[in-house]
Amino acid sequence: MVTSRAAPRPAASGPRVLIIIQNLHVPFDRRVWLECQTLVAAGYDVTVICPRGPDSKPYEVIEQVAVHTYPPYAPGGRAAGFVIEYAYSFLATARLAVKARRRGAFDVVQACNPPDIFWPLAGWLRRRDGSRFVFDHHDLCPELFDSRFPGGSRIARRGLLLLERATFRTADRVTSTNESYARVAMERGGLSPDQVTVVRTGPDAERLRRGPVDPEWRRGRQHLVAYLGVMGPQDGVDIALAAAETIVHRMGRRDIAFTFMGGGDCHADLVAERERLGLEDFVELPGRVPDATVAGVLSAATVGLCPDPKNPLNDVSTMNKTMEYMAFGLPVVAFDLAETRVSAQDAAVYVLSGRVEDYARAIVDLVDRPEVCAEMGRVGRDRVERVLSWSHQRQAYLDVYDGLLGRAHRALLPEPAGAGTSPPLAGEG
Repeated sequence: MVTSRAAPRPAASGPRVLIIIQNLHVPFDRRVWLECQTLVAAGYDVTVICPRGPDSKPYEVIEQVAVHTYPPYAPGGRAAGFVIEYAYSFLATARLAVKARRRGAFDVVQACNPPDIFWPLAGWLRRRDGSRFVFDHHDLCPELFDSRFPGGSRIARRGLLLLERATFRTADRVTSTNESYARVAMERGGLSPDQVTVVRTGPDAERLRRGPVDPEWRRGRQHLVAYLGVMGPQDGVDIALAAAETIVHRMGRRDIAFTFMGGGDCHADLVAERERLGLEDFVELPGRVPDATVAGVLSAATVGLCPDPKNPLNDVSTMNKTMEYMAFGLPVVAFDLAETRVSAQDAAVYVLSGRVEDYARAIVDLVDRPEVCAEMGRVGRDRVERVLSWSHQRQAYLDVYDGLLGRAHRALLPEPAGAGTSPPLAGEG
């Protein structure tokens, strides 16, 4: 785990970068923290503004990254609640940006979404100081709205499209998490190909790897099936729970334990549904857990679950948990989504979306074929090491910054195993 450091900030040496994120805090947001480490290693002076986490301080310096935080505020899951939350977050971020700017102007401002609301702040800093704007494209906010509020207000969705377009049009460069998002930036955002760079959210292959198997995580059963990630309306954990009920009660399998790790809007409802289905002895829902627990569970697990249903958002989104399972050498059971196939390829079994019984049967089929599990796990781990890990993404990310500021191209040296501070295991989608 990353420990908090309240040491004084050293004097700025390289170009100053401000990174804004609203939906998670650092270093819990794995992608953003790896980006921070990459920039620091290349000589940039990095400041982050984000919501405050359980262990965060209002201001601290973590591994040479200055982190300003504000108290999170989430008035509820309704659409109006998001409007209030985002207005509050924008004002809190603007206040901290003005405070952080006292040390000097920022050469680059990077805003991460969701939401797509920080372009006015980036525009103001551009007019005042000449700051360049990098949009780190994590999510498709209009599609996210569709998945959370099916049949929701057309006016609200149109507003999200306008905010997205304004963000694209304000940005000097966009870093997209996959090719599908890059196409949106060009087709819906009107950007040229040379303004968009694909920088995948690659796992840290040195840190995320299978360790010794501790049978205690299986809770007295022969097999363990795991989920790691957010538990929101669009994440399909309710489908995974229904599949567990099918496996335990309808198929009569008493040799499989389930551990679903993570938090979110639906966690309390899932706990209640587990009790209603009589699965307390088989399904564990511990919420967000320490890194050691994640590593222990995934090292002891037989299968990793990606139950995200097919919808306009999930189909084109890269799920971090998919690659984290692969890093631990786990075969994946997923619904047949376009970008999940791009990430996992032959390391996953694909089921038509929404078919709970087929999903349950796919899990059992893998559990009962250990040789297939082992081969799929090997394929997945190999793909992480050769293609997907952050070590293969960070050069493209750094090139965006160096290109914007006219700095000489620098080839990053491979990071030694265990170098720097690793981000927590997040499993976010």
